[in-house]
Amino acid sequence: MPILRKSEIRAMDKEARFKKLSELRAELSKIMAEKAGGGSLENPGRVRALKRVIARILTINREEELST
Repeated sequence: MPILRKSEIRAMDKEARFKKLSELRAELSKIMAEKAGGGSLENPGRVRALKRVIARILTINREEELST
């Protein structure tokens, strides 16, 4: 799954953003559970990238909420 840029997130409608947000959160929780279980991650940098994209989506949602 590619990392989303701000322009790509802003181009999405609100429903698509919420759907993508839930997918990313599910993927992050799966990775964190694997890590907590003692497994080795194939891409440890993915955790940081997922957290950043989730934060971007939440930030853009909040900006739009405040602007309207």
